[in-house]
Amino acid sequence: MASEPQDAAFSTSQASPADLDSESLSPLEQEVLDEYARLLGNLNTMSALLLDLSNKPSAAILDGLRGLERKTSLVFTLLKASVYSIVLNQQIGEGGSEEGDREAGDRGSVDGR
Repeated sequence: MASEPQDAAFSTSQASPADLDSESLSPLEQEVLDEYARLLGNLNTMSALLLDLSNKPSAAILDGLRGLERKTSLVFTLLKASVYSIVLNQQIGEGGSEEGDREAGDRGSVDGR
């Protein structure tokens, strides 16, 4: 346990008066304190890593997001084109049936004169 590397915050916390009086601690209490000290070191390391990751986004993540953005915009464009095509076909179909009705009505009125 004593051969493990320790950071500055961890080493300053070990110089407390409670450690000087370690003879009064039972072995179990000392082991629990050592585990808490190791946990503190691990949490400090993890905090530093998370801070570093949050400050510098990974290039791989950015490339993936760019690709996703391209695909999303392509899907959006294709969707708009499909909707436009459907609406246009409906208008042509409605216009064709209206013209057919008008032509039949015109022929009927000409024949009726």
